Amino acid sequence: MKDTIQKEATFKSDINSVWNAISKQEEISKWFLEADFKAEKGYAYTFSSKDEGCEPIIGIVISADPYLLIYTWEVKGTNIETTVEWKLEAINGGTKLTLEHSGISNYAADTAIKMFESFSGGWDNCINGLTGFLGN
Repeated sequence: MKDTIQKEATFKSDINSVWNAISKQEEISKWFLEADFKAEKGYAYTFSSKDEGCEPIIGIVISADPYLLIYTWEVKGTNIETTVEWKLEAINGGTKLTLEHSGISNYAADTAIKMFESFSGGWDNCINGLTGFLGN
């Protein structure tokens, strides 16, 4: 079973615009999920979906250095902690984003496979939302 989902995307937007989109509560809430979030080490955040049947995501910010954001990720009620890492790199003409979601094997066998598939599709949708938000 794979334990880590990795997604990459490039944006025409400058690195600070992408950083703000993934680290500022107001911006996250526009393109991703309703957020109670601060890019500050130790901050206990909550992401909430308006979709029926979706449990909130809770976690703690582990690191929020410029252009590297890492936080724990727990679907409320599962008591299973995984880790999400956003890494930004300035490239000629824009920004490269690398997203990693690891620790999915912390779920029990069959559940881990289902969660891996669910998270992988969810992150594709997330990157599409971010692309639209940035106008890229």
